[in-house]
Amino acid sequence: MSHMSTRTAPALDPSADIVDLTAAIVDIESVSGNEQALADAVEQALRTHAPHLEVLRDGDTVIARTHHGRDRRVLLAGHLDTVPVAANLPSSRRLREGREELVGRGSCDMKGGVAVMLKLAVEAADAPMDLTWLFYDHEEVAAADNSLTRLAAEHPELLEADFAILGEPTSAGVEGGCKGTMKLEVTARGVAAHSARDWVGENAIHHLAPVLERLAAYEARRAVIDGLEYRECLNAVAITGGIAGNVIPDRASATLNYRFAPDTSVEQAEAHVREVLAGLDLEIEVTDSAPGALPGLDTAAARDFLAALGGEVPLAAKQGWTDVSRFSALGTPAVNFGPGDPLLAHTDDEHVPVDDLNRALEGLRRYLLGA
Repeated sequence: MSHMSTRTAPALDPSADIVDLTAAIVDIESVSGNEQALADAVEQALRTHAPHLEVLRDGDTVIARTHHGRDRRVLLAGHLDTVPVAANLPSSRRLREGREELVGRGSCDMKGGVAVMLKLAVEAADAPMDLTWLFYDHEEVAAADNSLTRLAAEHPELLEADFAILGEPTSAGVEGGCKGTMKLEVTARGVAAHSARDWVGENAIHHLAPVLERLAAYEARRAVIDGLEYRECLNAVAITGGIAGNVIPDRASATLNYRFAPDTSVEQAEAHVREVLAGLDLEIEVTDSAPGALPGLDTAAARDFLAALGGEVPLAAKQGWTDVSRFSALGTPAVNFGPGDPLLAHTDDEHVPVDDLNRALEGLRRYLLGA
C-alpha cells in the first residue's frame, strides 16, 4: 500500500451540489489505464474532507474505511475508469423534454455513482455500520486487469464485508446479481492460394459461414431466478482473416461473446458454446471469462437495504456483468444501485438524469444515516 501521492491532483469538493460534483469527476478523463489523475483527486478529497476515514492507495485504487467497531461492515464500490472518449468531453448540461441531464463520457457508467459515494463517504462519519469505500481502476477491460483481481489475491481483507453495493447504473433502482461473461476465439483453417486459382486453395473465411449461420439461428435462453429474468446472449462481435486482396486466406477467426445467466458456471457456459458449434472443424479458445452472481435479494442484509430505500424502488435483473460477481464469490451478498440508465452506458450520447443523481444520493443517505 502506498501513501498519499505527491502529484498535484484536480480539486474535488465533496460538499458541492451532486450535479456539480459529478461534472467535475466526469471532466477528469479516466479511460481504462489512465485513471491516475482521478484516483489522485479522489484520494486528496478523502484525506482533506474525511478525517474519520483510514485512506489507503493501491495502484490507482483508493480504499477508505471506518473502524468504529460496529457489528457489521458495508462495502460501497465504484470504478473510476471509462470506455474511450467519443467527442463527449468535457461534460455539459441540457434540458430535454422537461428533464435536466448531465452529458459526458462516464456520466452514466459510472461517475455519477462515484460522485454519490464520494459525497456520502464524507457525510457518513457516524453511520450505524462500519463502512468501506472502494474507488477502483480497470473495470472496463479484461477481468485479469481489474484491480479487484489484484486486491482479492494480495489484500483480501480489504474486500471483507457483510454486504456490498456496487454503484453501477440502475436508474436508481436495485438490480440483483449479474450475468456471467465469456469471450471466445473461434478459428478456422484453410489452404492459401492465389485468388485466380482458388481451386488449389481452401478459403478459411468461408469455413466461418456455418458458425455465423448457427449464431443467427440461435435462440437464447431466458432464466427466471428469484423472480428476476436474465436474458442470455451469444454473438459474434468481430471477424478477422485475410492478408491481401488476391490471396485465398488460410486462417480466419471470429470473436464470440457469451453472456449467460448466473445459474450457469463458467465451465457449463464453455460446454454450451462448444455444443452449439459441435461438428464444425474449428479451434475454440476461451480468452476471457467471469462468472455471474445470483440475485441474493432474499438475504437479511439485502432486505435491510431495500427497506431503507422504500417499497417503491424497482427491482430487476442486471443484464450485464458487474463486480457483484466478485463479492458473490467471496460469500458477500451484493447488489447494483446507482444513477443512470444502463442502456446508455458506453454510448456516444452517454448522460445521467439529474433526478437519478438526487434519488440515488437520497436513497443511500437514508440507508447509511437514516435521514
